[in-house]
Amino acid sequence: MSVLKDIILDNNAINNKLRRIAFQIYEANINEEEVVLAGIDANGYILAKKLKTILAKISPIQPSLCKISIDKKNPRALIKTSLKSEQYENKSVVLIDDVLNSGTTLIYCVKHFLEVPLKQFKTAVLVNRNHKKFPVKADYKGISLSTSLHEHVQVDLDGKDWKAYLN
Repeated sequence: MSVLKDIILDNNAINNKLRRIAFQIYEANINEEEVVLAGIDANGYILAKKLKTILAKISPIQPSLCKISIDKKNPRALIKTSLKSEQYENKSVVLIDDVLNSGTTLIYCVKHFLEVPLKQFKTAVLVNRNHKKFPVKADYKGISLSTSLHEHVQVDLDGKDWKAYLN
């Protein structure tokens, strides 16, 4: 039995969505010298790297990357970041992931960052599924989908031909 995959975003659409999100980040941080782009491993970090490249081209803001390692099956376990807390303290931080489904991963990452005083904290996702169990929202989103609980969104960021599927 084959699994049907409907493409919801192709490579061009993903790049357009990320460019729009980068402009939104710039607008929200117009007076900042630096913004920390904190990407959740693995796809969120790939998107953060792409946003860093776009942001560096369109603005004078210095974007810095932070990789977040979280066990998505046990989000209460220790969360690790590639930056020390002093490196994002009192700065503007954007938490980035590929899909916001239940909000579990995002809420535990938000909790981690709120242990440190921040100037501003926002979230960005490529796909917002609207099935949240926790009071977390995406401040910047590429696309919002009203899907059934049985449908699954898969974001493929391998290679150069990025795609987001609904199956």
